[in-house]
Amino acid sequence: MTEPLVRPELVCPAGTPAALRSAIDAGADCVYVGYRDETNARNFPGLNFSRPELAEGISHAHAKGAKVLVAINTFPRAGEPELWHKAVDDAARLGADAVILADIGLIDYAARTHKDLRLHLSVQAAASNPEAIRFYAERFGVKRVVLPRVLTVQEIAAINGRIRPIETEVFVFGGLCVMAEGRCSLSSYVTGQSPNMNGVCSPAADVRYNETPQGITSELAGFTINKFGHNEPAGYPTLCKGRFLAAGKTSYLFEEPTSLNTLPMLPELVKAGVTAFKIEGRQRGRAYVAAVVQAFRAAVDAVMAGRPLPDIDLERITEGGRQTTGAYERAWR
Repeated sequence: MTEPLVRPELVCPAGTPAALRSAIDAGADCVYVGYRDETNARNFPGLNFSRPELAEGISHAHAKGAKVLVAINTFPRAGEPELWHKAVDDAARLGADAVILADIGLIDYAARTHKDLRLHLSVQAAASNPEAIRFYAERFGVKRVVLPRVLTVQEIAAINGRIRPIETEVFVFGGLCVMAEGRCSLSSYVTGQSPNMNGVCSPAADVRYNETPQGITSELAGFTINKFGHNEPAGYPTLCKGRFLAAGKTSYLFEEPTSLNTLPMLPELVKAGVTAFKIEGRQRGRAYVAAVVQAFRAAVDAVMAGRPLPDIDLERITEGGRQTTGAYERAWR
């Protein structure tokens, strides 16, 4: 007997209180947020939530029937876990529906200290096989695992078949990273700060754009990352998406700017038993959040109702104007 399809939750980014409201108004089932400090992996100026803002955001979301997940997904400094412990404590105190954690010591602290707090495993923990996932669930009571973006749909289905009732969440739209899910040291070589420790990749204070007769040059901490022609969009300078001269050829040496977009694959992901669809983009504005959430809300509703997927074009808001299904299809095999 075929198991009934489970309606996946739509988990949406909220980098600001305004984005939180936009995501919920556009149809988000859940929003994920971070504090205004280095406990979350999007620690950029002008983003994230103070404690009072988070309390208000949780109240608003719950009034609209939505959930709030708090990302505490960086790794505590050795011997200085207090900031991260307080982040977990405050999420529990303010009524967050779950915390998203990466560090095993912090997961242990949350499990011991807040018995009723729902725990989700961050993608940065890189749990990509049933044995690792079951360890976190059995040892710490983790209820949901955000899967790394390295698995095919078939592999995800096989994992789900072996870990039930543990939930899985997968990314369906947004920026990609060439490194192992945020565990990147490239930025730290140039700026002294990294995503997994400080919550920042290419911090804004180190970014410069210079106009030249040939166009625009982007720099990071004094290093040239890219050069753009006058009619070419100038992307944000990150080392992994820089254009470099190597072996006499100028190219995107590590990764070309492109965005993950799985809209055509949603029926397959639903059949694979995925519990939640995650949209990346806490550093993006309200217009981006609203447009992407509306599109995926319509698509998920269509899939669950047995209707054809709506014709939705999100190319205008993808990175570099290009889209990929990433490892889900692994077309390069």
